[in-house]
Amino acid sequence: MDSAAVTSSLSRFIEDVRTVVPVAGRACHVDRLPDGRMTLVFRVLEEGRRGDVTVAGPRTRALFKNTTGVAWAVVLQFKPGWSAPLLGVAANALTDRIVPLEDIWGRSGGDLCLDLLAARSLPEVLDRLSRAIALRTHQASEPASARLARQAVRLLEGDEVRVESVAERLGVTARHLRRAFTESVGIGPKDFARTVRLQRAVRMAATSKDWGRIAADAGYYDQAHLIADFRELVGLTPGAFLKRADDRGVRSGSGKAEAGLRGITGRLGLDVQHPT
Repeated sequence: MDSAAVTSSLSRFIEDVRTVVPVAGRACHVDRLPDGRMTLVFRVLEEGRRGDVTVAGPRTRALFKNTTGVAWAVVLQFKPGWSAPLLGVAANALTDRIVPLEDIWGRSGGDLCLDLLAARSLPEVLDRLSRAIALRTHQASEPASARLARQAVRLLEGDEVRVESVAERLGVTARHLRRAFTESVGIGPKDFARTVRLQRAVRMAATSKDWGRIAADAGYYDQAHLIADFRELVGLTPGAFLKRADDRGVRSGSGKAEAGLRGITGRLGLDVQHPT
């Protein structure tokens, strides 16, 4: 299978690829909001002398941390419901955890890290990651519960907000849906619906500061409901979170590296997303 075919096939599983380059001399600020997604992160440490590959499971609460010694990193974000075929582990086994890939894949996870460190360019890193993931998908079987969970994800990210309504539309009981969803996505469908509202509000806040309108359009009962959810899921008020995001000292890759990334993700059918 050639490189283009490998990367193209992965657009089924991957919805976002980012490259992160910390500002020289400053810590890398990592912000992860609950979104029902799982990510694979390859970090180059100490100017390329070593690195690691980790899997970050879906989060029930926001994670804010600072890391040092990171030269650059590549983050692959998977679509919800693909944990079993891609990683060979139930999503809820990784909820709120960051786990070395070697702990999940065994020796092949460690070998992949060495293979990525030996790559001579960012496009080559992405090609090698794509091939490793594609190989796993060919070797794994997919449970029916994962397909059910992905159907529920589409409904919850669309216009459905009640778990019972989603279950009825899919022809299963709410209990069966919760079990399949938790195993395949990592959090329950009700919690996932909360992350959908939160992410909508964050996106809307990029262009508006009318929190009453944002609350209504994002699916909250009112502005107080939005603020309460922010406090519980993020640990900050909406305004404090946005100020923190504006102050982050992280920039995107640039120059040849960014151009190479665009070439690879173009074949994946994805847009390059960078933190600001």
